[in-house]
Amino acid sequence: MPFVKKQTVASPKVLKQKRIESIDLLRGIVMIIMALDHVRDYFHRDAFLFDPTNLDRTNVILFFTRFITHYCAPVFVFLAGVSAYLYGSKRTIKQLSWYLFSRGLWLVFAELFIIVLGRTFNPTFPLVNLQVIWAIGISMMVLSGLVYMRMRYILLVAVVLIAGHNILDNVHVPGTGAWAFFWSILHEPKEFAYGRVDIFVQYPLLPWMGLMAFGYYLGQLYAPGYDREKRRNILLYLGSSMLVLFFFLRCFNLYGDVAPWSIQKNYVFNLMSLINVTKYPPSLLYILVTIGPALILLDLIEKPLNKLTQKISVYGRVPFFYYVVHIYLIHVFAMIAAKISGYKWSDMILKTKVYRTPELKGYGFNLLTTYLLWIGLVLLLYPMCKWFDTYKRKHQATKYWLTYL
Repeated sequence: MPFVKKQTVASPKVLKQKRIESIDLLRGIVMIIMALDHVRDYFHRDAFLFDPTNLDRTNVILFFTRFITHYCAPVFVFLAGVSAYLYGSKRTIKQLSWYLFSRGLWLVFAELFIIVLGRTFNPTFPLVNLQVIWAIGISMMVLSGLVYMRMRYILLVAVVLIAGHNILDNVHVPGTGAWAFFWSILHEPKEFAYGRVDIFVQYPLLPWMGLMAFGYYLGQLYAPGYDREKRRNILLYLGSSMLVLFFFLRCFNLYGDVAPWSIQKNYVFNLMSLINVTKYPPSLLYILVTIGPALILLDLIEKPLNKLTQKISVYGRVPFFYYVVHIYLIHVFAMIAAKISGYKWSDMILKTKVYRTPELKGYGFNLLTTYLLWIGLVLLLYPMCKWFDTYKRKHQATKYWLTYL
């Protein structure tokens, strides 16, 4: 992919670049879809009983309700890499590196103390769940060092991490000691109990770091002056190639996922088995089947915004703000729902994951109600995101800290 031959970051004197609407739009789409999964966690009755990708218990609508949300985290991480390149195109490498490191550090802090609190509402922090914001933060810190390398080497690192980490699927470190924790952070999701605190490493880092580096590499496609038609052709070709590679590897169970697919009871369930790939950590096949369509969509949506897509883009311009606020709102609504359902609101002060909470046995609503709650949440978030987007645009030049939100 010969976009440019070496790393190029513009002088800080380069004129301010116009925001790329297709990136904001794609990010907005996945932010909206992401909220569906989080609403389902706190409201859907079956979320307390079984995994929606369990083909022995799920149904078609529930499976695809979960599957569509698989696109959120990888697209979010990938676009964070693209945005890092665009941020650096107006600054020196040193400025970019410091920004990525410091923002990554802030995101790790935010995951540990702001988002964890929003998920549990328990100020004693009995559960620390290391999820997507943590993975983005650490990946940014790693990228802060990678940006000093030539682009071809950044791509090499990305490909090795994304395509090669599944070689490690059968490597396990038993126990809960330091080496087990370190290996879990790199590749194997696992829970650890240290005193009164449970730490769940849900997003091991190796593939996420590779995906962000890949996004940074492809950020060149959006460099000022890059030919629009060439960019769109590359996105379409690359996205289609990723899907072809996915189906080739998956159909023959050759490589790229720890869980092979198998023949099911009917054609729909065969398809479900085929695309039922591993998210924790994201397998090569998981990344191919999510990022491939995302690249194709980036090609298709590169056009002037209409009234609907303008509104969706608002969510995409304030992703961190949206993420934090929606976590807290969902939990507040879940407290109200628990009270209405005959439980105590305090049952939603969690000591463990919500679906493991014994006080909430029998709690939950059907899938239609879950969808209605999701739509209501997204609509409620719009004026908040619109306000913050306006505030950020107006004050970002004078308030540097806004670039971290």
